[in-house]
Amino acid sequence: MSEITDFDALREAMADNAEQPEGPARNARAEELLTAAEKLNIPLAVIEALGHQLKVYNYSSEKGKMFVPFARLLRLWDERPEDFDEYETHSLHWVFKWVSAGMLDQPHIPLASIEKWLGEMEHRYRLAGHSERAVRSAEHSVAAHVGDVARAERAYAAWLAADRDGMADCHACELHGQGCWQAEQGRDAQALELWRPVLEGEYACAHEPHSALASSLVPLLRLGRLDEARAHHLRGFRLVRAMESMRGAYADHLEFCTLTGNEARGLELLAERPAYFTDDGQPRSKLDFLSVVALLMDRLTGLGLGDRQVPGPAGREWTARELATHARGEALVLAARFDERNGTTHVSERARARMARQPLVERLPLGVRSVRPAPPPAPPTPPVPVTGQPDLPALLAEARRLSDTLRPGAVEAWAAVAEAAQGVELDPRDRAEMADHEAMSLGPEGTELFERAAGLYTEAGDPGEALAARARGAYVRALAGDVAGAVTAVTGPYDEVLALYAADGTGMPQTAAVLMSRARIWTRRAHDGEGDGAMLAEAEAAVREVLALVDGRTGEDVRLAARAAEARAMLGELAGLAGDLESAAELFARGAAAFVAAGLPWFAVEYEARLASLAHHLGDMAEAERALRAALEHGGAHLEAPGRAQLHLQLAEVVGGRGEAGEAARHALEAAHWADEAGEGATLGAWARQQLGGHLLRQGRWAEAAEVLESALPDLTAETHGDGAVVQTQWWLGDCLSELGEHRAAAERRLQAAEIARHWPEQHDHATLAHLAGESLGQAGLPAEADRAYARAGGLWRELGNTQGLIRSLRARAWLALHAEDGLREARDLMAEAVRECEEARGAASDEEDRQQLVAELGHTHGQFGDLLARSVSEHAGDASARAVFEEALTQVVRSAEVFASLGDGALHSRTGAELAAGRLEADLGRPADAVARARAVLAAYDGHGEGEGDAVRARRAEAEQLLRLLAERPD
Repeated sequence: MSEITDFDALREAMADNAEQPEGPARNARAEELLTAAEKLNIPLAVIEALGHQLKVYNYSSEKGKMFVPFARLLRLWDERPEDFDEYETHSLHWVFKWVSAGMLDQPHIPLASIEKWLGEMEHRYRLAGHSERAVRSAEHSVAAHVGDVARAERAYAAWLAADRDGMADCHACELHGQGCWQAEQGRDAQALELWRPVLEGEYACAHEPHSALASSLVPLLRLGRLDEARAHHLRGFRLVRAMESMRGAYADHLEFCTLTGNEARGLELLAERPAYFTDDGQPRSKLDFLSVVALLMDRLTGLGLGDRQVPGPAGREWTARELATHARGEALVLAARFDERNGTTHVSERARARMARQPLVERLPLGVRSVRPAPPPAPPTPPVPVTGQPDLPALLAEARRLSDTLRPGAVEAWAAVAEAAQGVELDPRDRAEMADHEAMSLGPEGTELFERAAGLYTEAGDPGEALAARARGAYVRALAGDVAGAVTAVTGPYDEVLALYAADGTGMPQTAAVLMSRARIWTRRAHDGEGDGAMLAEAEAAVREVLALVDGRTGEDVRLAARAAEARAMLGELAGLAGDLESAAELFARGAAAFVAAGLPWFAVEYEARLASLAHHLGDMAEAERALRAALEHGGAHLEAPGRAQLHLQLAEVVGGRGEAGEAARHALEAAHWADEAGEGATLGAWARQQLGGHLLRQGRWAEAAEVLESALPDLTAETHGDGAVVQTQWWLGDCLSELGEHRAAAERRLQAAEIARHWPEQHDHATLAHLAGESLGQAGLPAEADRAYARAGGLWRELGNTQGLIRSLRARAWLALHAEDGLREARDLMAEAVRECEEARGAASDEEDRQQLVAELGHTHGQFGDLLARSVSEHAGDASARAVFEEALTQVVRSAEVFASLGDGALHSRTGAELAAGRLEADLGRPADAVARARAVLAAYDGHGEGEGDAVRARRAEAEQLLRLLAERPD
């Protein structure tokens, strides 16, 4: 650190320190700068250094330190007010508000002292001629803090009634405070209406909308406005994450996670800020934080996760149960200190109420990856004594009802029968059905159990069901990959059941079951045959045999109706294998409709999903969308998490494809949620988050999109998702960060994406990303790095034959060069090169459209060349060298106007803009008549254009009229 020897160096150092992140390091630097100021022997230097120190203390976790510099400032003011300039006089009165609020936050400061201070503030404001608005706001804060509602309401009314002046808090802070009071009184809708201008960006400051976004979370949840609550969390947490002084707002986000089933994300937030457990500079925000920690830990304990290790104060390991006890105890001790100071129980009551809050939403998906902590497995229940099984007959009856009507849960119902029947002697039929359904639950592993079920059915005197069980066993062999063995195994049951059915030895349901198993096996064989005609024909014959048996004869038997529906869908599958996609789509639709008509919509899900894929492939996006929506509707509560995630993700793609980014985002959000629930967060969930981020970006919801994309990136890999998905995510994230003003981070993302794209055969994306990285690096104040990125992009644009990209990279480099020391020559050379490249490309253009685009680019390049030259002169044309540069700039701008004029009316606004720029330069060069002529020519160019013809027309007219007024006001 260089020694500070003059006031200017001190001010520069304080300005630099003000830009540093909040925290102890910035505070320590402010203390060093005060010491340096005292050595200068300049009273104002000390005053400014004290003000700087007070400000950084206020915006940190060490707020309690601000009272000392303020007391010193006040003493200096009372002793020598003439040492304060206008700005420091204003600042001294301004920070009265900080100090009064800061006193409330410190329980060791007596309430009487705070009330005395409030009176002192009112007195000094009156002497200075300020409104009482800020005073009444401070009084309201005191009354609300101690729980004096009547006084708080009076002060609130007086606050709003008083005039706003220079001492009133900024609009954003005032509205936040007013909304907080409304929310505290249970008037959530009024609170949100007050916060609306802040939340929508109409008013902002250093801590807004950060605080308003955090404060709005619980009111939005209470009002059921869940989409807004989610958005405010994602957007708001991004703002407060890096701000050490915002522990109270951080606690609001932690509370939101606890109340919405996002306990895992709450733990992630907790782990990010270990210092919040111990920072003592602002006891009131520590109380808020500890209260919410207790709430979260109690929630985890209630979920059966009390023994889970969680982030806590440094120095030891914590379980959720232990941290709950610790946080509650610390919070209540702090609350008691405030209440002892205040002479009320209000603070403790509020803390207890907050710690006792119950979830407001069972689970609110956020889009970021965060899997809900699973409770530990329940201990095994001891077996029920054999004696007296009153529920077994009922369990059997329910299991048969579910299986006979093909209802979901039949397999589970039979498992319950099996558990209840342990040690009970059952007849062969009961044992056969139990074995049969257990085999169904095992899939390819159930072959032996199917044989066992077949034997029991035979023992029970039902040969048809025995053959059906054997056929099912054959089919699971095909599922296990032994298709040839399955074909052999099903042949015997097939022949036997046909003979048995012909002799009235079994019924249609049993016969249909065997025929369906055989048809499934032959369809699997057709898949393995990769479109072999003979295999397809045999499979189709097997399927049509099922239809021939049951079609039109199903009656009230839903099992037979299901066979007919599945057979039609299988014909669709075979048509698809044969390449007849239109027929396949039609047959899938018929199969799905038949399932729905039979009252079995959950079986239609698979075929609606297949139909959607076919329709997508055939370009029928409306049908694809209809089928996907139908699949979700038909599946209902029975749809398992992986399938639900897939359907929502496909629907997001289809809906997004027709421009409905809002609805697409909702489906992508659902997809991410269900992928996480299915344990596929790193695979399918990453896809969904990537898509969600893109849809949020398209809506301009930059902060939400950035949070989601950052959450997706760690799981996106080239091996699983493809490097294109990784590049696209980095690209989108760079766009978001750029919009949020995080230019260095945006550059990093764009450069990372460019590094991957550089290895692709087609280099357009590589060039575009390098160019965008140059933009971000320039905006981040890294000109050398920006120039390298633009040069890299320019080389790529040249190789690609993209003259417009090359020209724009050269222009960007010229502007960067201008800001370097003695950079005008290089800047001029780069602009001249851009002009040459454009002129050569225009002459070589192969078609008129390309030529016109290059002419327009040439016009813009001449215009920028002139602007660059004019800006290179720091003062008005006062000497010969400066005048020569202005003349050169005028030549370029006039050339720009001429080039745009050659394009006719299509480039009218660009031409008039260049004419006005030329007029301003002519005015600076002392040629008012020429400047007036250009301004009047612009107005004449818009004769006949109505007022309703757009902003550009109005803007050009206004510029021309302003130039005429300025010229008229100049002395001769």
